[in-house]
Amino acid sequence: MKISRSILPTAVAAAVLAVAAVTATSALAQMKEQTVTVGGAPMYPSKNIIQNAVNSKDHTTLVAAVKAAGLVETLQGTGPFTVFAPTNAAFSKLPPGTVDSLLKPEAKEKLVAVLTYHVLPGRYSIKDLWDASNKAKGKVKMKTVEGEELTFEFKGQALTIWDSKGNASRVTVQNVFQSNGVIHVVDTVLLPS
Repeated sequence: MKISRSILPTAVAAAVLAVAAVTATSALAQMKEQTVTVGGAPMYPSKNIIQNAVNSKDHTTLVAAVKAAGLVETLQGTGPFTVFAPTNAAFSKLPPGTVDSLLKPEAKEKLVAVLTYHVLPGRYSIKDLWDASNKAKGKVKMKTVEGEELTFEFKGQALTIWDSKGNASRVTVQNVFQSNGVIHVVDTVLLPS
């Protein structure tokens, strides 16, 4: 089949325009989403927890821990999950050497327990947690994926989460909605018993 020289530039131009239109439509769709900026990056509700978390410069330690624990596929799954995501600064509050020892292959079981202690099955917005704590007359306990409970308490508009050891963590960024759940950024790592 012979292609006319006059048709070829038109066909190439049409193909380039088609690719540009698809790219622009995708970019426009993401721009229209109600995003929350976490760690300098927009978090898109159409993306899953992992797809968003890897872009936050404030959560590089958490992402490394999730990878070391083998939980990437789980947190990319359908969920829904509510994740209380400690920042790098939260991990730095742990005693020196704790993070390094948790990331070692022989500590995988303990790392999985710590990480899954930061996850509730289901999608809980701050309003959902507020309603639950009000119904429980101030504090509510909820079971984590790890199996132990976290205690949630509001003081004014601020949500404090208590772990099983009595340590408190505050939510600093709330309602970061994902395609498979929601993330609430926290300032302290929560530890199971």
